[in-house]
Amino acid sequence: MSERVLVTGGAGFVGSHVVVELAAHGYKPVVLDNFANSTPAIRSRLEALAGMPVPFVRCDIRDTAALRAAFHDYPITAVVHCAGLKSVSESEARPLAYYDVNVGGTLSLVEVMGEAGVATLVFSSSASVYGDEAGAAEDAPTLPRSVHGRTRLVVEVFLRDLAAANPNWRIAILRGFNSAGAHPSGMMGEAPRGGASHLVTRLARVAAGETSELTLCGDDWDTPDGTAQRDYVHVADVAEGFHRALKHLGAHAGVATFNLGTGVPSSVLQVIAAFERACGRPIARVVGPVRRGDVAASAAQTSRSASILGWRATRDLESICADAWRWQKNGGHY
Repeated sequence: MSERVLVTGGAGFVGSHVVVELAAHGYKPVVLDNFANSTPAIRSRLEALAGMPVPFVRCDIRDTAALRAAFHDYPITAVVHCAGLKSVSESEARPLAYYDVNVGGTLSLVEVMGEAGVATLVFSSSASVYGDEAGAAEDAPTLPRSVHGRTRLVVEVFLRDLAAANPNWRIAILRGFNSAGAHPSGMMGEAPRGGASHLVTRLARVAAGETSELTLCGDDWDTPDGTAQRDYVHVADVAEGFHRALKHLGAHAGVATFNLGTGVPSSVLQVIAAFERACGRPIARVVGPVRRGDVAASAAQTSRSASILGWRATRDLESICADAWRWQKNGGHY
């Protein structure tokens, strides 16, 4: 197998792990990224972990001319679309930006794919399309509470419309829950520009002394300990899910939707305790306000991914925290 797979957002947290996973299974990934929340400095580590040269294309997915050039320069056969804006709280403050990038950018990408005759797409959606739903199955009602979730759902809808009108399309929609952790080597992990928004990365930076304390976003949620519950899934497991979905599309046309999660929710306090065990020190914390668009609990129902893709998350919260701490001890930045 030597298929060229374009990974948009391939220098980002999830995208970079997808690149390494695809390379391990014989694909030849091409990274497309505008480095708005990542850096080209990841390239040497990415290539070392992938064991092969990885072409980088600096491009915004809204730039159709640059996208056309990328499809002209490389014999792309499929696309894994991880690029986009992903912060729930930021989406509430910048709704136009989220619709522009997440919806407009995907429209541009699909348009150019169609022109190039490439009709295989794995789309990185989000569990935020469900809203406040613990144990959500793929056919559960989609009632997103945030702008971020609504933009993801809009993309899902038009991708289904596209596949209904054009039977040659093969599309997998992956609703990722809370990706966390880092590559087990400690060479690669989450390194956002500016402040971190994901809980495990924020914990790592407090433990390393980069920030003084963790701010809990409310402690009076309707949950057993008053803090929000999320389904934290190791980023390496998520990357394996993307590979399984791409492989599935090789034999199945149309649209299929899959959850990528563990099915086990963990509260903020439970994650803090796990990270304290990993780093061997207490984490200072204060209680702050609830974020707009946030929900009390979210967890996956994963039977479809298991039965159709043969995928289940195999790494637990302890592994997530241990790998994230290893990455932080190695610098936590590129």
